[in-house]
Order: sequence, then C-alpha cells, then structure tokens
Amino acid sequence: MSLVAKRSLGRLSIKSTAFLLCDVQEKFRSGIHAFESVVQVSQKMSAASKILQIPLLVTEQYPRGLGATASEIPIDHAVINEAKTKFSMMTPGVTAKLEELQTKSVVLYGIEAHVCVMQTCLDLLDLNFDVHVLADGVSSMNYPEADIALKRMALCGAHVVSSESVIFQLTNDSKHPNFPAIRDLVKEHQEAGRQNKLLFKTAQL
Repeated sequence: MSLVAKRSLGRLSIKSTAFLLCDVQEKFRSGIHAFESVVQVSQKMSAASKILQIPLLVTEQYPRGLGATASEIPIDHAVINEAKTKFSMMTPGVTAKLEELQTKSVVLYGIEAHVCVMQTCLDLLDLNFDVHVLADGVSSMNYPEADIALKRMALCGAHVVSSESVIFQLTNDSKHPNFPAIRDLVKEHQEAGRQNKLLFKTAQL
C-alpha cells in the first residue's frame, strides 16, 4: 500500500465528530493575539454544533484564577465543561466522554495554540483520533508561536483547516435539512471573518 493510500483524508461525519473548545477564558482577553477573532470563531462553532447537533466539549484552565469561558461564547449546550490544571484537554472526564460518544473526529480550537491546544492535539493523535485544528480559531500571546504550533501539529498528522471549511464539509450537501440555517450562520459571520486577524496576519502587521 502506498503512503498516499495510508494517509487520512480527514473526512468528517456529523455522527462521529465532536467540537473541542480549549480554554477561551476571560483573563486571556487582553493578552492573546487576536482574542476577538478566537471568540468570533468559537461563537460560530458553538452555533454550528447546535444546528448540526454535534457534541461540544469545553475546558477551562484553572478557572478560579483565569476566569470562566468568555461570556460571548454560548456553551450552555456543552456535553461537558470541565475545569483542569493539566494543559491538555484530555482529562479523564473528556476522554471518557469522547469514548461514550463514539467519537472518531475532533474539531479543535482555542488557546494557547502552542501549549494547551498543541498538547491536546498530540494526545488525540496518540489515541488515533482524526484531528482538525482551526487555523482561524487558535492563537497565542505571541502570534508567531501559533504558526509554529500549527506547523508541528500538521507534521504530526493533524488537519489544519478553517472553520467555514469544516462547517460546509460536515453539512456536505445543499440539500441537507439544516443547510438553510448553516447558510444563514455563515452569512452572519461573513464580515467578521473578513476581519479575522488569524486568517489575514500579513495584512494586520
């Protein structure tokens, strides 16, 4: 079998996918590069998870000191919202929930890209999950570190993608019963997407 044949194409199915929102917390608001872009993508993905009925799993790093998830992001429908001290999201609770849901593919976004997001990604890959990291939804205090982390995650086998690409891949067909709601969601976030500093880094420098 060729190397090309062995490589995962990163196909996504609603029935076997989960969204992982990593540590987008209030205390990071002033320190993270393009925090508002991470929040906007997180809002879009939370809405998509509701529309498509895809499980949303949330973690918060030491919330007593770093605060709760940013208030603009709706997470009331999350199947788990777990406080942690470990950098990776893969706590026993999150790992058990993914197993319970029979998850095969994970869409990962949040902060910081080179710490908690990357360690989560590596743990997921180690457990043979298909990992999709949102390039427009991850950041760090120093943005070059996010770029370095995205390159490493891709080299290790993760798919580095955009939020809109993932949403349309999951919907798959304009005949999907939830496509009108997805189309409206994409339109709602279109202008904010054009201002996303994580997609348009060069223009922002």
